[in-house]
Amino acid sequence: MEPSEVDQTVGPRKTIGPFGVQGIDHLALVCQDMKATVAFYEGLLGMPLVKTIELGDGGGQHFFFDAGGGNQLAFFWFSDGPKVAPGIAMPTDRPDRGNIQSAHGSMNHVAFQVQPETIDNLVGRLRSAGVECSEVVNHDDSARGVSRDVHDGVFVRSIYFTDPDGIQLEFAAWTRGLNSEDIAHEPARASRP
Repeated sequence: MEPSEVDQTVGPRKTIGPFGVQGIDHLALVCQDMKATVAFYEGLLGMPLVKTIELGDGGGQHFFFDAGGGNQLAFFWFSDGPKVAPGIAMPTDRPDRGNIQSAHGSMNHVAFQVQPETIDNLVGRLRSAGVECSEVVNHDDSARGVSRDVHDGVFVRSIYFTDPDGIQLEFAAWTRGLNSEDIAHEPARASRP
């Protein structure tokens, strides 16, 4: 696939690259309470629990949720895992109100694809369920990277919220296809080895 061709199909995808990658099978995160995690992802977000694993010697659990499109979101629960580390392993706040930095090698957030025609209704649904969230954020290529209004330059609309462990989540609704004009920046280099 050429850099100017970005595959934004939903469902089965083309094989990409010399290793035959077809998408993300699953992303494995770590929670501190598997019962609360199941209640949130299956109970609230409606992502069916599809596989559960008990780790040997009482070490914990590994559960998988169907995230749609052939993708899964998995969670480990470790019986003696380290505590949450905001600002290191995850951002300290949502993009609409604070610092989004996290340490190199960390997982910053997980974005779930939603249909553009539904995103404006999801803020109310989340808040009705007791989930604090951002308003819909319109991402564009302006200096701020966001717009108050939807216009032709908006490429994705997002809502940000967190799960019971403070993991940053996003509902993302792509509003247009991407092309070669969307690749306009040189990759940054580390200032130290």
